Amino acid sequence: MAGVPLIAGAEARAAVAWREGRAIDAAQFLADVAQLAALLPTCGHVLNVCADRYRFAIGLAAALLRAQVTLLPPDQTPQTVRRLREFAADAYVLADDAGAEIDLPRIGVPAEPAPRPATFNVPSIPHDQLCAIVFTSGSTGAPVPNRKHWGTLVRSVRGALERWGLAGARAAILGTVPPQHMYGFESTVLAALAGGGALCAERPFFADDICAALARLPRPRVLVTAPLHLRTLLEDVPRPPAADLLLCATAPLDAELAALAEARFGAGLLEIYGCTETGQMATRRTARELAWRTLPGIRVELRGAHAWASGGHVEQPTALGDVLEPLAPERFLLHGRVSDMVNIAGKRSSLAHLEAQLRTIDGVTDGVFYMPEDDAAGGVTRLAAFVVAPGLAREALLAALRQRIDAAFLPRPLVLLERLPRAPSGKLPRAALRALARAHGVRSGS
Repeated sequence: MAGVPLIAGAEARAAVAWREGRAIDAAQFLADVAQLAALLPTCGHVLNVCADRYRFAIGLAAALLRAQVTLLPPDQTPQTVRRLREFAADAYVLADDAGAEIDLPRIGVPAEPAPRPATFNVPSIPHDQLCAIVFTSGSTGAPVPNRKHWGTLVRSVRGALERWGLAGARAAILGTVPPQHMYGFESTVLAALAGGGALCAERPFFADDICAALARLPRPRVLVTAPLHLRTLLEDVPRPPAADLLLCATAPLDAELAALAEARFGAGLLEIYGCTETGQMATRRTARELAWRTLPGIRVELRGAHAWASGGHVEQPTALGDVLEPLAPERFLLHGRVSDMVNIAGKRSSLAHLEAQLRTIDGVTDGVFYMPEDDAAGGVTRLAAFVVAPGLAREALLAALRQRIDAAFLPRPLVLLERLPRAPSGKLPRAALRALARAHGVRSGS
């Protein structure tokens, strides 16, 4: 098969990354990749846990040069690492944090830049080379591995860049989401390498740090974020730096927040729809439209009760875990996850709809509804809710919810918390919700 360049359309002095306002050019990137590749052991699989996005990128590229597969699980808990050892017995960990304690052989990323090469040659990677195995988030059950080939990933990202209006724009990309998650992997790392842009090495957490990092980047510049991160930033910063594009994914985004973000940043906001199985596959301008439009070549259709995606960069027809209403092969409405649909006392709703109503209550900063997985006594199912709402009383929250949702879906219990155990991507793993339920006496399957 033909090769696909490791970095697209780069010249030696073209920026491929930014760190604290300073450019790292393509020649330096390739030197750092070659230096790290020479240090890697002879193994087939690597767990790349680098928090610094530039070091993650050189780790990914070095693994590609050595024909090693990057493992991207949803977290690095001891249980997940045990499963990884069973899945890939030869796996080792690549880290940039000396404090990272993971029970695997360890290779550290060199802290100092490599000597610059005398010549500039961009290596090519076979189109069909297995690049990564990305595991589902665990938000609906046990993580499932998905194989990602280099050529298909590049095709996906190039289609996304065309939709974003950034094809050939050499945009600088700042992400608040981790590179180990499929959304962050595609939108902040691969979009830079395969799209001729430049990634931002930092992953800032606090609103002021995000704004400072964004302000240091040249235009055009893109902020890749999640609804929870975006909401928190806009609550803290009334006038963030201008951006040229906002991307948002990992959880439902309401039109009001999208419109506020567009007004504050002076940029359009595209919400991305996708999953680990397909990668990103559709977008919408959430502030202005309800319907989603698929990326080039992708079609959505109903087969029986399930929606399927095929074509474009989707390597094989894939059943989707969401309730979709196709309007045309390239357009659809999203009604929530199949696993989110609830039926109580003959009334139907979705957890996503209920959570959207919860978020409209003034003072609620985060919240989730939970459906117990076993049958309650007498066969009556009750929803629970875990809510972050500083200063609000439980009775006031329930009264506000009664104005918004049917009484059948009122949570019993409604538990007030200081924060929810979200993953860095902003998602809530199912196992974490089960643990919350057990801790607060909500009946739940194991």
